[in-house]
Amino acid sequence: MRRSRPGFTLVELLVVIAIIGILIALLLPAVQAAREAARRMQCGNNLKQIALAAHNYQTANTVLPVGSYSCCWGSWLAALLPYLEEESSAGLYDWDYKYDVPDSSRRYGSTINQRVTGRRYATYTCPSDSPTTQYGITCHNYVCNYGNTGFVVYDGDVKTGAEKVLNGVPFGGAPFSISGWDTANHAGYIKVLTFAFRDISDGLSSTLMFSETVQGKAGSIGADLRGFSWWGYGSGFESYLPPNSSQPDIMQDAGYCDNTGSMNPPCYGPHSAANPMTMAARSRHAGGVQAAMCDGSVRFFSNDVELAVWRAASTSQGGEAVDMPE
Repeated sequence: MRRSRPGFTLVELLVVIAIIGILIALLLPAVQAAREAARRMQCGNNLKQIALAAHNYQTANTVLPVGSYSCCWGSWLAALLPYLEEESSAGLYDWDYKYDVPDSSRRYGSTINQRVTGRRYATYTCPSDSPTTQYGITCHNYVCNYGNTGFVVYDGDVKTGAEKVLNGVPFGGAPFSISGWDTANHAGYIKVLTFAFRDISDGLSSTLMFSETVQGKAGSIGADLRGFSWWGYGSGFESYLPPNSSQPDIMQDAGYCDNTGSMNPPCYGPHSAANPMTMAARSRHAGGVQAAMCDGSVRFFSNDVELAVWRAASTSQGGEAVDMPE
């Protein structure tokens, strides 16, 4: 007489498989959430290191670095490299011949400087984003604070017009500037405008220093220069728009903006006198962006932050009395 062997019936096997599938479906989002939390923490640590580097730069030079020397002759990324344990790369960057005087061999994208700008730096890269390269130059994820209106408010001096008062919003100062150049005869500097912590009358803990941006992805059009921060016009952000705004960034030129990329925020170009270049702070994190304050602390700003609070946080001399979010 044969003995029957205990085992699973087909129905029982299917039930077990279904239960395992449900458990996996429940577990995967938790694993992904844990991974994103770790990436966000690393991103915040990057901002902390960059802010500390800016503090060390000021200690050594008595002022903060220039945000950018016009479009093309070096941004704060290159200036802070020595203070981020990247002395070897910093030593390769050639700061001579600014503004194409006497020739154009020292731009950020020139062969001599691509030894620096063609490299990817972990401290400048948020792990929640995917790395992008444009024209052989690396994109990164952090930008300096140019204030609460439009880009290039400081261009050798404080401008008038739409940049100074944009749709009724008065410019309230910023910790970084862009250095202008003599467009009439390319003879050299107009004025290099730098700021120290003593110039931030709104208080270091109440003023943004750096925030996140996203690395633009190539779509059917081509280049998208969000995160192209070796380039002066990609080196900063403004708080005129809220974090991760659904409103478009206004780019210098239509060719620097690609709305066809599925991961790209909205944008358009070219800019105009009435609609100056304006870049919102953006991130790949859910719900908001991280930012470093001028005192070195790092905070998370929700996409739903009150616009008045966000704009006040970016001014260095606005005189606003607004409580920053924890």
